[in-house]
Amino acid sequence: MSLLHYTFMQRALIASVLIGLSAPSVGVYLVQRRLSLIGDGLGHVALAGVAAGVLTSTSPVWTALIAAVAGAVAIEVIRARGRTSGDVALAVLFYGGIAGGVVLISQAPGGTPGNLNAYLFGAITTTSRSDLIVFAVLSAIVLAVTHGLGRYLFAVSNDEEYATASGLPVLTLNLLLAVVTAVTVVVSMRVVGLLLISALMIVPIATAQLLAGSFRATVALGTLIGVVVSVAGVTTSFYSDTPSGGTIVLFAIGLFLLVAGGTAVRDRSRERSARHA
Repeated sequence: MSLLHYTFMQRALIASVLIGLSAPSVGVYLVQRRLSLIGDGLGHVALAGVAAGVLTSTSPVWTALIAAVAGAVAIEVIRARGRTSGDVALAVLFYGGIAGGVVLISQAPGGTPGNLNAYLFGAITTTSRSDLIVFAVLSAIVLAVTHGLGRYLFAVSNDEEYATASGLPVLTLNLLLAVVTAVTVVVSMRVVGLLLISALMIVPIATAQLLAGSFRATVALGTLIGVVVSVAGVTTSFYSDTPSGGTIVLFAIGLFLLVAGGTAVRDRSRERSARHA
């Protein structure tokens, strides 16, 4: 039985392609800046936004977006002003977001709603037509920023001091990256879940770095890997009746381990050949 016969699976596959393109496109700059866990922090803040949406009977997508963007801007401003280190600001984001989400969701009528797990761990088959339109628009914005301003974002992510000396608006670019990271988190929450999104941002890029020889090649290969593991994960979850988010992430991690093992064997073989030569 073909999964494409089902409308909800057609929407699920389109959503998986969108997040497979968007998440690594943002993640490559987070890896470059050594902020690989910021997706987790923003995911926790977005959870508070989801809880606010449930409590006020409004769209959780938009309330999560507002919360995540506010959190992203706050952490970047705090980091830029140097009042506290980036990891401390990120920790505050983690704990404040999850605590706020727990408190707000406890006040929802009837207790914790059953569909909360869809936002925490992903439930891509529940993606509606309106969700898909919103995700498509947000993904287009993310891709336009990350690719259109790619060389500037790379310069700032690689060396902020040099970028500042070159006249680049470093704070503005950092804020823009923080905002598109927040947008990506919200786009991804129905696909892989708020608690797992960071993996899809980072692991495909980490895999690509083992194979690619340049930044551009890393972006291209990481994006391809993101799409492949997302589609493979959604397809597998349909036939095996497993959560889509966890399945996607396990595919990404499995591919990373496979590539890491292969490159390690290759490097050892080259070392032995060089010694014999």
